[in-house]
Amino acid sequence: YVGQTAAKTMAVLEQARGGVLFIDEAYTLSRGSDNDFGQEVIDTLLKYMEDHRDEIVVIVAGYVELMEDFIHSNPGLESRFNRYLHFPDYTAEELLEIFLMRCEKGCYVLTDDAKAELQQYLANVQNMHTSFGNARGVRNLFEKILVQQANRLSAQNTVTRDNLMELNLSDVQAALSDLETQLEAMGM
Repeated sequence: YVGQTAAKTMAVLEQARGGVLFIDEAYTLSRGSDNDFGQEVIDTLLKYMEDHRDEIVVIVAGYVELMEDFIHSNPGLESRFNRYLHFPDYTAEELLEIFLMRCEKGCYVLTDDAKAELQQYLANVQNMHTSFGNARGVRNLFEKILVQQANRLSAQNTVTRDNLMELNLSDVQAALSDLETQLEAMGM
């Protein structure tokens, strides 16, 4: 609500005082319209950082290009955020490991041919689509594969425990097909 943004921001800053405030996807604060409260958050944050410079560490994070726009959106941000750490994107092998960890956590088994298909896709996706969100993209893909598995199993008369645990090539291919259709619809 109008008039509450600064007070709520101040409460969060006070809670972090003496420690670290981490703001993920911080660029969203500067991408709003005139009716957005992001600028009020930025103004409150900057004043607090100046007034309590020895009492709080503020870390802002996000995608490189968007964070550059954010930092350059306000001279106060540029002067206060002057140290940068860049973490490289995950490799295709690391993305596959993240996927396999999700499988293990959910007690799923990925068949060898499904793993090979997924590995090939992950090797290509980062070059083709800059919108692929690394671990988030893997999580979303994992969930799409689970939906495809559920669709496949719902057509069977009987389902065993092993069936419920197995993610196969058809599940992966159907999920990838759906994903590609979505990306094409978005013009990517």
